[in-house]
Order: sequence, then structure tokens, then C-alpha cells
Amino acid sequence: MKLYHHPLSGHAHRARLFLSLLGVPHEAIEVDLKAGAHKTPEFLALNPFGQVPVLDDDGTVVADSNAILVYVARKLGRTDWLPHDARGEAAVQRWLSVAAGELAYGPAAARLVTVFGARFNPEEVIGRAHVLLGRLEAHLTGWDWLVGERPTIADVALYSYLARAPEGNVDLSGYAGVTAYLRRIEALPGFLPFARTSAGLTAAA
Repeated sequence: MKLYHHPLSGHAHRARLFLSLLGVPHEAIEVDLKAGAHKTPEFLALNPFGQVPVLDDDGTVVADSNAILVYVARKLGRTDWLPHDARGEAAVQRWLSVAAGELAYGPAAARLVTVFGARFNPEEVIGRAHVLLGRLEAHLTGWDWLVGERPTIADVALYSYLARAPEGNVDLSGYAGVTAYLRRIEALPGFLPFARTSAGLTAAA
């Protein structure tokens, strides 16, 4: 397997994290976004949207981080990470939608402002982040994981941008449950840390 990624992309990190948690041998190929490598004809042939990550599994190309999580779990038969029963799979899919929605337009967008100079309204995206964090805090009351009694790809999908939310000026100090949840993910065998930057609240840390 080859995984095209960028070290500061939370979407790419979730794919790298899952491969690492499963101990899947792969070649990590860094795409130089600053130099525009994601807009070259060669890369666009892999992903016409010009985004990382992209997984190339011996000619089977899978773009989109959540799609990669599903592909790897299904290919390897890891029903512990992606349940095959209707109720369990639906519960995981719900959180994958949150990762592509509320997480992307909240904590991830806030970090894009400070790390990449994106032109979002900081107050608006930080506000969205806190709405999501409040809902997660409530959901995690009495639960260690998002779905069931063990980690799934739902947890992998949310980790990266939650963990680096302070880089987007999103304060996690009021969310003890979310913070403890992040520490549980970081304690999993095979955990791969997400690169840190000195942006946002981390600049003064």
C-alpha cells in the first residue's frame, strides 16, 4: 500500500493513524502542498479533487480519509473496528458524517485559519467547535468510546482535529470528558502522534 499524505493534514493523519493502529505495512509518500504537488496532472489522476490523503492499494485507488478507513477495515476483515451488523455500522457511519460535517466546519476550520491562513470567520468556526465539543462531552458521559465498548474507525475519524483544536484557538480545558477520551486514543497500541504546530493557543503553551 502507498499512502499519499501531508504531515499537517488532519484528514491524512486519520488514515495514517488507522494504518499504524492496525500495523499495516505501507509506504507513506508526502505530498508537498505548498509547492502545489496536489495540483499536478500525476496527482490529479489519483484524485481529481486534488486532496490528500489518497491510498493506492496495488492499483486500487481510494481517495477521502473516511473512505480509506472503511476500505482498510473491510479489506482486512476488521469487524472490531467497523462492525458488520446494521446497528453497529449505522452508529459508526453517524460519526463519520460528523467528522465530515461538524468537525470539518468547526475545529478543523478553526485550525485552517491559524495554520494555513484560510479565510473563515474565526468567531463563527470556533463557536461551531464548542457546540460540537459540548455534544461530545455529553455523549461521552459514561462511555469510553463513541460506539460500543471498544474503539472503532469513528474514534479514529474524530481524533486528529479534536486533539489539535487548540491550534485553532479552541480551548479544550472545559471538556474533561473529551480530554480523557483523547488520552485513551493516544494510549492505544500502535498510536501515531499528529504533528504539532505553534499556532493558536499552543503558541503560548
